[in-house]
Amino acid sequence: MRASLVLAAAGSAASVAHAQGSVTLYGIIDEGINYTSNVQTSAGHGHNLYSLSSGILSGSRWGLKGSEDLGGGMKAIFQLENGFDVNSGKLGQGNLEFGRQAYVGVSTPYGVVTLGRQYDPVVDYIHPLMPSAMFSGSIGAHPADLDNLNNANRVNNSVKYRSASYAGFSAEGLYSFGGVPGGMGQNQIYSLGAGYGRGPLTIGLGYLNARNPNASFFGTAVGATAATNNFGTSPVISGYASAQSEQIVAAGATYTIGAATIGGIYSNTKFKSLSGVVSALNATGASGTETFNSGEVSLQYQLTPALLLAAAYNYTDGSGANNARYQQGSLAADYILSKRTDFYVIGVMQHASGTDSTGRAARASLNGLTPSSSDQQTAIRFAIRHKF
Repeated sequence: MRASLVLAAAGSAASVAHAQGSVTLYGIIDEGINYTSNVQTSAGHGHNLYSLSSGILSGSRWGLKGSEDLGGGMKAIFQLENGFDVNSGKLGQGNLEFGRQAYVGVSTPYGVVTLGRQYDPVVDYIHPLMPSAMFSGSIGAHPADLDNLNNANRVNNSVKYRSASYAGFSAEGLYSFGGVPGGMGQNQIYSLGAGYGRGPLTIGLGYLNARNPNASFFGTAVGATAATNNFGTSPVISGYASAQSEQIVAAGATYTIGAATIGGIYSNTKFKSLSGVVSALNATGASGTETFNSGEVSLQYQLTPALLLAAAYNYTDGSGANNARYQQGSLAADYILSKRTDFYVIGVMQHASGTDSTGRAARASLNGLTPSSSDQQTAIRFAIRHKF
């Protein structure tokens, strides 16, 4: 009997030794001072605003990620990531505890399968190539982040597969269950992406389709309901919340030549089958499809090992009943103090023209900021970022 117990204990110890794993705690704190011009007040007047704000170049966050070796080249993996506001301490992403990411899955030599709240393939392949991800921050994203290339919306209830990399090529697919009894296709989201990265060249391609995006894509935060306008307050897109579907097609690339990196981004975003009825989701009663084409070029130059200078220009053209157009320029500098800490400064200016989603003369509306009282708006930010 005693020998059996010893053998069982030895077998258990061997099993524990084989199942090696690790858990990592990590995070970023991004905090700075903002100047924003022409901020519209409740009285309709425009005033300049000085404020502290958190998470502009990198969303302030902390997270846990880990893996366990299952043998045969397989690993169990997980990631839980929380976003927060440094100034108030409140949770980000609609007051969700792990609003940035929350998933578990299995990694194999042939690819990775994960389940939970995740980034879609368009974000995975194209967001890293965006100037807003590299140097201009969320205020330098395309107006209202209408194409989600700055990762404003995550995808709930999703299953994602990413292939292994073959000679620099990889691909990804995601499906989000709508969760509506008797209507498998209602509120569903599906997305595909592919990319190539080798040497100086990186390329990303992506496609996303969201059914009833006001609930399925924009409404993935605490307190959001299908009856409320979850598109936010930006006049760029707030009038299109009644769309029965949203479609995003996007591509991006960067190429490095010595100390310089040039980049280009293109996206086509369609809000389809608008209700045609005036409501909280459709202020003007728009019908049919509203389309935005957005193009952006960028240049980065590593002046010294510690100092990066960068610039970008974006043109977003709306077509349909509301034909708003937005021109936007960004300048940035990033100075690295140490392996984990840097200072940066960002300046972004936007000019709007045409008619926006609310049926009014288009107002400038830098992403994430209070819209302007006029067709122009400027934001300047000086900040410190620390990674741990």
